[in-house]
Amino acid sequence: MDKTQIPQILSLPKILDDRGNLSFIESENHIPFKIRRCYWIYDVPGGQRRGSHAFKKQQELIIALSGSFDVVLHNGKEEVRHSLRRSYYGLYIPPMHYRTLDNFSTNSVALVLSSEPYDPDDYIWEFEDFNKAAQ
Repeated sequence: MDKTQIPQILSLPKILDDRGNLSFIESENHIPFKIRRCYWIYDVPGGQRRGSHAFKKQQELIIALSGSFDVVLHNGKEEVRHSLRRSYYGLYIPPMHYRTLDNFSTNSVALVLSSEPYDPDDYIWEFEDFNKAAQ
């Protein structure tokens, strides 16, 4: 199977410096897609979830820029939980994986890099609809 079809934690470049560390991402170099959209999620109240949808064609890289949170992925057969807490790791999510973000720590910031501009027709909101499409 093509590795770009498997969710995976990607290690991002990390430049260590006594003045503070630096990490970066280059489109189509450190991630397997061209970045077409970038957004971030923050100020999530305790106990709340974000996401809870899948994309038909969009790919994403999710990074915990600050704090920590979990990303729960379902591929139509099994569910896997990834805990993100370091800004030099990102979770690559290919299309057709239902994803939910939860367990946000105080002051956490989730950065999401996307392969596509916003398109409401690319979303699958209901898990039952996703599960049928994933079979």
